Amino acid sequence: MDAIVMVGGRGGDIGIEEKPTLLLLDKPLICHVIDALELAEHVDDIVIALSPLSLKTKERIEEIYGERIKVIVTPGTNYVTDMVHAVKQSNILDPVLIVMYDLAMITPDIIEFVIEEYNKCEKPSMSVHVPLSIFKDVESKPETVFNRNGRFISPAGINVMDGKDIDREQEDCNLIIDRKELAYNLNTVYDLDVCERIMATRRG
Repeated sequence: MDAIVMVGGRGGDIGIEEKPTLLLLDKPLICHVIDALELAEHVDDIVIALSPLSLKTKERIEEIYGERIKVIVTPGTNYVTDMVHAVKQSNILDPVLIVMYDLAMITPDIIEFVIEEYNKCEKPSMSVHVPLSIFKDVESKPETVFNRNGRFISPAGINVMDGKDIDREQEDCNLIIDRKELAYNLNTVYDLDVCERIMATRRG
């Protein structure tokens, strides 16, 4: 399955021009996601979808990964429009994994689990969520909360969609994952400090 990493605009509350290039431990934030995707057994081609506000990120990715990672500059209109543009420009007609660039703690095994669950869901698209309860165990707060059959969940920033119908509404199934790695929204300096501390501890 091919994967597209979605990159937005400026750094927002982080206070830097391009958040994807911010160093987290020893490498740019976006590289943690790219490296996890490269290590996932069932991920094929990786495409980075950048807005026109992220051209420094484009240069950094090309410098680090060369031609093995494809970079597409989207119109920068909004998330959905840019995602559709990236899928069409990449000529992806099969199911495609869509991942937000700031999921720095995502792991290859989480990616593999998402793909496996999608292959069993029997619907053209799948959205990944984490339960609201998991945020009580970590130093983070959800950006968005939904009620699904009495259970409160928050989007994890991961989706799988059918590439051939990317510009159409697709029947969706929800995957809820109890993984703390997906509960960190890196929107402030505090969020980054917490994430860096946890990742450094895991490295030993």
